[in-house]
Amino acid sequence: MASGELDHNRLLLEIDNRIRELNRRIINPVIPELALDDLSPVLKLVAMARAAYLKELFDLAGVVGEQIPSPGQVTKLSHLRTTYEELVTGVQALESAIERGYLDVQG
Repeated sequence: MASGELDHNRLLLEIDNRIRELNRRIINPVIPELALDDLSPVLKLVAMARAAYLKELFDLAGVVGEQIPSPGQVTKLSHLRTTYEELVTGVQALESAIERGYLDVQG
């Protein structure tokens, strides 16, 4: 391995360590140590949003039959999807923070 490549890899490792250190120092104090029970309300919120979105889709199909949904109906469905997707993204960010050691978890 060439010296320049070693320097490049070393810099990338240092950047990764700095990112990990900063994220842990900033994120960990604002969220208390987590246990599985602490995650239940967040996971339930996502499940409720998913259920609302899917229910609306099925309800919409039952109402419109073979017609195209109205713009208002699509807007409502879109709002529910956006809500669900945003909550899923939040849970993914939480999972990532746990995996990367930014948050303390009870063993």
